[in-house]
Amino acid sequence: MAYTHLLVEVGERFVGTVTLNRPDELNTFNSLLAEELTTALLAMDGDPRVRVVVVKGAGKAFCAGIDINELADKTAMEYRQWIEHMEQPLIAISRMKKPVIAQVHGVAAANGMGLVAAADLAIGASNVKMGLTAINVGLNCVGPIIPVARCVGRKKALELLLFGELIKAPEAQALGLLNRVVDNKEVLETETMAWAEILAKKSPLAIQIAKKGFYASEDLAYDRQFDLMNEAFARLCTTHDAKEGVQAFLEKRIPRWQER
Repeated sequence: MAYTHLLVEVGERFVGTVTLNRPDELNTFNSLLAEELTTALLAMDGDPRVRVVVVKGAGKAFCAGIDINELADKTAMEYRQWIEHMEQPLIAISRMKKPVIAQVHGVAAANGMGLVAAADLAIGASNVKMGLTAINVGLNCVGPIIPVARCVGRKKALELLLFGELIKAPEAQALGLLNRVVDNKEVLETETMAWAEILAKKSPLAIQIAKKGFYASEDLAYDRQFDLMNEAFARLCTTHDAKEGVQAFLEKRIPRWQER
Protein backbone atom coordinates (compact mmCIF):
# COMPACT_ATOMS: atom_id res chain seq x y z
CA MET A 1 0.00 0.00 0.00
CA ALA A 2 1.20 3.52 -0.83
CA TYR A 3 1.15 6.04 2.02
CA THR A 4 1.13 9.84 1.86
CA HIS A 5 2.42 10.65 5.36
CA LEU A 6 4.29 7.48 6.29
CA LEU A 7 7.37 5.55 5.23
CA VAL A 8 6.92 1.81 5.80
CA GLU A 9 9.65 -0.80 5.55
CA VAL A 10 10.03 -4.46 6.46
CA GLY A 11 13.60 -5.52 7.25
CA GLU A 12 15.29 -8.87 6.82
CA ARG A 13 15.39 -9.66 10.56
CA PHE A 14 11.65 -9.60 11.33
CA VAL A 15 11.53 -5.88 12.24
CA GLY A 16 9.05 -3.57 10.55
CA THR A 17 9.52 0.20 10.62
CA VAL A 18 6.83 2.88 10.37
CA THR A 19 8.13 6.45 10.02
CA LEU A 20 5.86 9.46 10.52
CA ASN A 21 6.77 11.54 7.50
CA ARG A 22 5.52 15.12 7.83
CA PRO A 23 8.88 16.60 8.86
CA ASP A 24 8.02 20.18 7.89
CA GLU A 25 5.03 20.00 10.26
CA LEU A 26 7.03 18.20 13.00
CA ASN A 27 5.07 15.04 12.16
CA THR A 28 1.89 16.39 13.68
CA PHE A 29 -1.19 14.23 13.26
CA ASN A 30 -3.72 15.23 10.65
CA SER A 31 -6.68 13.04 9.77
CA LEU A 32 -4.86 11.24 6.98
CA LEU A 33 -1.76 10.51 9.04
CA ALA A 34 -3.90 9.09 11.85
CA GLU A 35 -5.76 6.86 9.39
CA GLU A 36 -2.58 5.71 7.68
CA LEU A 37 -0.80 4.99 10.96
CA THR A 38 -3.63 2.79 12.20
CA THR A 39 -3.72 0.98 8.85
CA ALA A 40 0.06 0.48 8.77
CA LEU A 41 0.21 -0.83 12.34
CA LEU A 42 -2.55 -3.36 11.71
CA ALA A 43 -0.91 -4.40 8.44
CA MET A 44 2.37 -5.01 10.27
CA ASP A 45 0.49 -7.03 12.87
CA GLY A 46 -0.79 -9.35 10.16
CA ASP A 47 2.49 -9.60 8.23
CA PRO A 48 4.35 -12.89 8.86
CA ARG A 49 7.62 -11.16 7.95
CA VAL A 50 7.28 -8.89 11.03
CA ARG A 51 7.69 -9.82 14.69
CA VAL A 52 8.49 -6.37 16.13
CA VAL A 53 7.34 -2.93 14.94
CA VAL A 54 9.34 0.28 15.36
CA VAL A 55 7.57 3.67 15.11
CA LYS A 56 9.71 6.78 14.60
CA GLY A 57 9.57 10.29 13.16
CA ALA A 58 11.33 11.90 10.18
CA GLY A 59 13.18 15.19 10.56
CA LYS A 60 13.96 16.94 13.82
CA ALA A 61 11.02 15.73 15.94
CA PHE A 62 9.19 12.53 16.78
CA CYS A 63 5.72 14.08 16.79
CA ALA A 64 4.57 17.50 18.03
CA GLY A 65 0.92 16.54 18.53
CA ILE A 66 -2.14 17.26 16.40
CA ASP A 67 -2.24 19.69 13.47
CA ILE A 68 -4.29 22.62 14.81
CA ASN A 69 -5.18 23.62 11.25
CA GLU A 70 -7.91 20.96 11.43
CA LEU A 71 -9.50 22.43 14.56
CA ALA A 72 -11.81 25.08 13.15
CA ASP A 73 -15.55 25.02 12.43
CA LYS A 74 -16.82 21.69 13.71
CA THR A 75 -19.89 20.77 15.68
CA ALA A 76 -19.52 19.04 19.05
CA MET A 77 -20.34 15.71 17.41
CA GLU A 78 -17.78 16.33 14.67
CA TYR A 79 -15.12 17.22 17.25
CA ARG A 80 -15.89 13.98 19.09
CA GLN A 81 -15.51 11.91 15.91
CA TRP A 82 -12.38 13.82 14.92
CA ILE A 83 -10.53 13.35 18.20
CA GLU A 84 -11.50 9.67 18.38
CA HIS A 85 -10.04 9.26 14.90
CA MET A 86 -6.75 10.88 16.04
CA GLU A 87 -6.51 8.50 18.99
CA GLN A 88 -7.10 5.27 17.06
CA PRO A 89 -3.37 4.48 16.61
CA LEU A 90 -2.88 4.71 20.39
CA ILE A 91 -5.68 2.21 20.94
CA ALA A 92 -4.59 -0.05 18.08
CA ILE A 93 -1.19 -0.69 19.67
CA SER A 94 -2.76 -2.26 22.75
CA ARG A 95 -4.83 -4.58 20.53
CA MET A 96 -1.92 -5.70 18.37
CA LYS A 97 -0.34 -9.10 18.89
CA LYS A 98 3.16 -7.86 18.17
CA PRO A 99 5.22 -5.47 20.33
CA VAL A 100 5.66 -1.87 19.23
CA ILE A 101 8.77 0.14 20.08
CA ALA A 102 8.72 3.94 19.88
CA GLN A 103 12.03 5.40 18.69
CA VAL A 104 11.91 8.96 20.03
CA HIS A 105 13.98 12.06 19.31
CA GLY A 106 13.34 15.77 19.67
CA VAL A 107 9.84 16.79 20.69
CA ALA A 108 7.07 14.33 21.55
CA ALA A 109 4.15 16.53 22.57
CA ALA A 110 0.43 16.03 23.16
CA ASN A 111 -0.69 13.13 20.92
CA GLY A 112 2.99 12.50 20.21
CA MET A 113 3.63 11.92 23.91
CA GLY A 114 0.52 9.75 23.98
CA LEU A 115 1.95 7.66 21.15
CA VAL A 116 5.20 7.15 23.08
CA ALA A 117 3.28 6.15 26.20
CA ALA A 118 0.96 3.86 24.23
CA ALA A 119 3.89 2.01 22.66
CA ASP A 120 4.84 -1.20 24.44
CA LEU A 121 8.45 -0.08 24.74
CA ALA A 122 10.27 3.19 24.06
CA ILE A 123 13.86 4.25 23.49
CA GLY A 124 14.85 7.90 23.22
CA ALA A 125 17.75 10.18 22.38
CA SER A 126 19.13 12.46 25.07
CA ASN A 127 17.55 15.49 23.35
CA VAL A 128 13.98 14.26 23.92
CA LYS A 129 11.46 16.69 25.38
CA MET A 130 7.91 15.57 25.93
CA GLY A 131 4.78 17.02 27.44
CA LEU A 132 0.99 17.27 27.34
CA THR A 133 1.13 20.79 25.99
CA ALA A 134 -2.43 21.40 24.75
CA ILE A 135 -3.38 23.18 27.99
CA ASN A 136 -1.09 26.04 26.92
CA VAL A 137 -3.41 26.91 24.01
CA GLY A 138 -6.66 26.54 25.94
CA LEU A 139 -7.22 22.86 25.10
CA ASN A 140 -6.24 19.67 26.92
CA CYS A 141 -4.75 16.24 26.34
CA VAL A 142 -7.43 14.11 27.94
CA GLY A 143 -6.89 11.36 25.35
CA PRO A 144 -3.08 11.06 25.54
CA ILE A 145 -3.22 11.31 29.34
CA ILE A 146 -4.76 7.83 29.45
CA PRO A 147 -1.62 5.89 28.36
CA VAL A 148 0.61 8.48 30.05
CA ALA A 149 -1.12 7.97 33.41
CA ARG A 150 -0.58 4.22 33.16
CA CYS A 151 3.15 4.90 32.91
CA VAL A 152 3.64 7.66 35.49
CA GLY A 153 0.84 7.37 38.08
CA ARG A 154 -2.03 9.63 39.09
CA LYS A 155 -0.33 12.64 40.71
CA LYS A 156 2.36 13.10 38.07
CA ALA A 157 -0.16 12.52 35.29
CA LEU A 158 -2.34 15.33 36.59
CA GLU A 159 0.69 17.61 36.88
CA LEU A 160 1.62 16.91 33.26
CA LEU A 161 -1.98 17.37 32.11
CA LEU A 162 -2.66 20.62 33.98
CA PHE A 163 0.68 22.43 33.68
CA GLY A 164 1.63 21.37 30.15
CA GLU A 165 5.36 21.56 30.81
CA LEU A 166 7.97 19.71 28.79
CA ILE A 167 10.10 17.15 30.59
CA LYS A 168 13.53 16.02 29.42
CA ALA A 169 14.79 12.54 28.65
CA PRO A 170 16.23 11.65 32.09
CA GLU A 171 12.94 12.49 33.85
CA ALA A 172 10.93 10.71 31.16
CA GLN A 173 13.01 7.60 31.76
CA ALA A 174 12.69 7.89 35.55
CA LEU A 175 8.90 8.16 35.17
CA GLY A 176 8.71 5.05 33.02
CA LEU A 177 7.91 6.78 29.72
CA LEU A 178 11.23 5.69 28.19
CA ASN A 179 12.86 2.31 28.80
CA ARG A 180 16.25 3.44 27.56
CA VAL A 181 18.03 6.71 26.70
CA VAL A 182 20.99 6.89 24.32
CA ASP A 183 23.48 9.70 23.94
CA ASN A 184 22.27 11.28 20.72
CA LYS A 185 20.09 10.93 17.66
CA GLU A 186 23.00 9.62 15.58
CA VAL A 187 23.22 6.37 17.56
CA LEU A 188 19.47 6.13 18.26
CA GLU A 189 18.69 4.34 14.99
CA THR A 190 21.42 1.74 15.50
CA GLU A 191 20.54 1.12 19.14
CA THR A 192 16.82 0.83 18.41
CA MET A 193 17.29 -1.67 15.61
CA ALA A 194 19.70 -3.74 17.67
CA TRP A 195 17.19 -3.80 20.55
CA ALA A 196 14.29 -4.67 18.23
CA GLU A 197 16.27 -7.46 16.56
CA ILE A 198 17.07 -9.04 19.95
CA LEU A 199 13.35 -9.06 20.73
CA ALA A 200 12.54 -10.47 17.29
CA LYS A 201 14.77 -13.50 17.98
CA LYS A 202 12.60 -14.61 20.90
CA SER A 203 9.58 -16.87 20.56
CA PRO A 204 6.92 -14.87 18.67
CA LEU A 205 4.13 -16.89 20.29
CA ALA A 206 5.51 -16.37 23.80
CA ILE A 207 5.80 -12.63 23.21
CA GLN A 208 2.34 -12.32 21.69
CA ILE A 209 0.64 -14.31 24.46
CA ALA A 210 2.55 -12.32 27.09
CA LYS A 211 1.49 -9.00 25.57
CA LYS A 212 -2.14 -10.01 25.18
CA GLY A 213 -2.28 -11.33 28.72
CA PHE A 214 -0.66 -8.21 30.14
CA TYR A 215 -3.20 -5.84 28.60
CA ALA A 216 -6.17 -8.11 29.30
CA SER A 217 -5.26 -8.47 32.99
CA GLU A 218 -4.24 -4.86 33.63
CA ASP A 219 -7.55 -3.69 35.12
CA LEU A 220 -8.62 -6.93 36.78
CA ALA A 221 -8.63 -7.63 40.50
CA TYR A 222 -5.28 -8.90 41.78
CA ASP A 223 -6.33 -12.54 42.14
CA ARG A 224 -8.10 -12.52 38.75
CA GLN A 225 -4.88 -11.34 37.12
CA PHE A 226 -3.18 -14.55 38.24
CA ASP A 227 -6.09 -16.61 36.91
CA LEU A 228 -5.87 -15.01 33.47
CA MET A 229 -2.08 -15.12 33.26
CA ASN A 230 -1.92 -18.74 34.39
CA GLU A 231 -4.45 -19.71 31.73
CA ALA A 232 -2.30 -17.92 29.14
CA PHE A 233 0.78 -19.77 30.39
CA ALA A 234 -0.98 -23.13 30.22
CA ARG A 235 -2.05 -22.48 26.61
CA LEU A 236 1.49 -21.48 25.68
CA CYS A 237 2.91 -24.68 27.16
CA THR A 238 0.87 -26.75 24.69
CA THR A 239 2.46 -25.10 21.64
CA HIS A 240 5.21 -26.51 19.47
CA ASP A 241 7.39 -23.43 20.03
CA ALA A 242 7.29 -23.74 23.83
CA LYS A 243 8.46 -27.34 23.58
CA GLU A 244 11.06 -26.37 20.98
CA GLY A 245 12.40 -23.56 23.18
CA VAL A 246 12.90 -25.84 26.16
CA GLN A 247 14.48 -28.57 24.02
CA ALA A 248 16.83 -26.08 22.34
CA PHE A 249 17.89 -24.80 25.77
CA LEU A 250 18.67 -28.33 26.96
CA GLU A 251 20.56 -29.08 23.74
CA LYS A 252 22.40 -25.73 23.85
CA ARG A 253 21.31 -24.68 20.36
CA ILE A 254 19.34 -21.84 18.76
CA PRO A 255 15.59 -22.59 18.71
CA ARG A 256 13.75 -22.85 15.40
CA TRP A 257 10.43 -21.08 15.86
CA GLN A 258 7.47 -22.22 13.78
CA GLU A 259 4.88 -19.94 15.42
CA ARG A 260 2.48 -22.76 16.26
